[in-house]
Amino acid sequence: MKRISFAAILFAFCVLVVSSATAAPAGKVMMYSSMQEDQLVAIKKGFEAKYPGIVMDYYFAGTGRVITKIATEHQAGQVAADIIWVGDPSDYLSFKKEGILEKYSSPEAAAIDSKFIDPDGYYTGARMMNMGIGYNSALVTPEEAPKSWNDLLDSKWEGQIVMTDPASAGTTKYFVAALLASPKYGEEYFKKLRANGCELESGTTATHNQVAASAYQVGVMLDYVSHNLMAQGSPIGFTYLPEDLISIFSPIGLVKGSANQENGKLLYDFILSKEGQEILIANNLLSVRNDIVQEGVDVAGIAKSAMTVDLESLAANSDNILNTFDNIFKK
Repeated sequence: MKRISFAAILFAFCVLVVSSATAAPAGKVMMYSSMQEDQLVAIKKGFEAKYPGIVMDYYFAGTGRVITKIATEHQAGQVAADIIWVGDPSDYLSFKKEGILEKYSSPEAAAIDSKFIDPDGYYTGARMMNMGIGYNSALVTPEEAPKSWNDLLDSKWEGQIVMTDPASAGTTKYFVAALLASPKYGEEYFKKLRANGCELESGTTATHNQVAASAYQVGVMLDYVSHNLMAQGSPIGFTYLPEDLISIFSPIGLVKGSANQENGKLLYDFILSKEGQEILIANNLLSVRNDIVQEGVDVAGIAKSAMTVDLESLAANSDNILNTFDNIFKK
């Protein structure tokens, strides 16, 4: 029997270690998200091109349904996602409190302003969205379009206003919470909006499609969804309000104890990377990175006109906010 030298054993061990360390990532990764599906598909294509050994799956629905799914699975013992990406940053305070998220500091976060990052490291802003006023450009000129939230109370828009039910969309819940908390607006504003014939749609996409289809002339709408429709040729216009614009940073979070934790980190990093953020920009979203120039986008101007929202208060009073809104719009 031949003896195997110590040097040969050491060499074989080193080869095994190096091979393991350099093995291409493989397997799958799962994301739960309320983003528009076109954007999810774009991220999936970019991520799988970079990591051909990993299949990225996703569950796509409105924020309300995504949160219900997360809560149900968490109660059963484990959320089946690796990454969560919904619109309202205040929801992440609840995820964090309930032990759903894992701490993770992405190396890509160095290019992102600290105000978009949880100081405890549980989530990072991954896109910016803005809630303003959209309009059907075949029926309303840019000059005629409302330029403020109070403009929607003008009788000329009676019965021609639509918004998304905040129970189904986190971005709209954020908008409702911001105005309810403001002494300039409060409950009285929404009572007047309802009295002016504002109607509700059950999802963000439906709200925008209704305006595009001329069912309504104006609506409380998102910039990137409006711009997507414009790019497709729909008669949509969008106004970034010069005052009290609702600007939302939408975070991602890594799920604690998830089945594909390392692949989840790779997806997390990819979304925050220049490559990932440029995919979002190509799909009419705003990047959170400070080292990317976004042509035609006045991020500083947006920040200046944006309302300040207390995320802690929003998270703590989420049910009260929805109940207050429902008492005005659904009775």
